[in-house]
Amino acid sequence: MDDPARRSMIREAMKAPYLARDEEHDLAVRWREQHDQQALHRITVAHMRLVISMASRFRHFGLSMSDLIQEGHIGLLEAAARFEPNRQVRFSTYATWWIRASMQDYILRNWSIVRGGTSSAQKALFFNLRRLRARLAQDSRVLSNDDLYREVSAALNVAVADVATMDARLSGPDTSLNAPLSANSEGQSAERMDLLVSDAPLPDEVVGEAIDTERRQSWLKSALTTLSDRELRIIHERRLQDEGATLEALGAKLGISKERVRQIEGRALEKLRDALVRQHPEIASAA
Repeated sequence: MDDPARRSMIREAMKAPYLARDEEHDLAVRWREQHDQQALHRITVAHMRLVISMASRFRHFGLSMSDLIQEGHIGLLEAAARFEPNRQVRFSTYATWWIRASMQDYILRNWSIVRGGTSSAQKALFFNLRRLRARLAQDSRVLSNDDLYREVSAALNVAVADVATMDARLSGPDTSLNAPLSANSEGQSAERMDLLVSDAPLPDEVVGEAIDTERRQSWLKSALTTLSDRELRIIHERRLQDEGATLEALGAKLGISKERVRQIEGRALEKLRDALVRQHPEIASAA
């Protein structure tokens, strides 16, 4: 919506007559019970000045006034759909919440490419931090950032860390990680993305670890062929499972004592070690 169209709409909204309480009630009943579109039109037109007034309160978030008015109109229609005229509440009182909620949701979705204010506490912080900061700045006291954050935290019942984080977000615009910083010696532009630190291993480390793991598995598989069936079973159930069997439980399965299981296990481990060293002498030198 361009400026001339917006100004024309605002002039028309301001010229719309106010509704008396009885007239408003009758229109609301006609819309709710008969779905009278003309009644809905008169209700919404009479309350567009409320939408415009609410939109002006949120103009400092840098979004289009026209878009805010349109979102507020959506909230106004939602209020009309839910309004119960028999509760003896004026429609403007009821619609105010829906208009504000619709605008706030639009602001949270479009103010930044990074979605924020997902909880009710964060929403309250987002929409009230600037107002509280300005009010505290008018006091004769000189407040540090830490003192300011503590007072805002107490006023809105949110964590001090959340106040600091939100203040940092509101203090500057979004910045792309792909935005160029400066050119290096080869004339190539560095990006913010290049300065991010990753805890993940490097690609060559991942490949090297995969190759080493496959090699060790192959060595172990070959060495296991030197064991007897009983030795292989004990090593498998004691060493090659996530939860190794106890000596006592394994002895009960095999019909021998747990001490005998321990002896067989020790002998099998020695055989595996000898087989690995014999087939791959570099293991011994590395150890």
